[in-house]
Amino acid sequence: QVQLVESGGGLVQPGGSLRLSCAASTRIFRLYNMGWYRQAPGKQRELVAAITTTGNTNYSDSVKGRFTISRDNAKNTMYLQMNSLKPEDTAVYYCNARRIRTSWGQGTQVTVSS
Repeated sequence: QVQLVESGGGLVQPGGSLRLSCAASTRIFRLYNMGWYRQAPGKQRELVAAITTTGNTNYSDSVKGRFTISRDNAKNTMYLQMNSLKPEDTAVYYCNARRIRTSWGQGTQVTVSS
């Protein structure tokens, strides 16, 4: 399994921005389909955005137009640019890597509050 480490979470005011990063410990990062998930207190984990090995992306309706997922295969890193953040975006955000097996990061907290 690949090791995944998220970073970039924190406290931000409504309307603000954050960029999350997910660093992967593999030399074949380019062969993994990647995704960001989030889990709010008392709720199930949900898909936020995903990006394939060829760069195709998809987003949940709740973040479409506000969040952008990207990857840098040379740096073995995936990103999530989050703009126009809302209080309902508050959650622990997890990085996910899928190939033969699925790997998860430990999560990073994002809190949107005034």
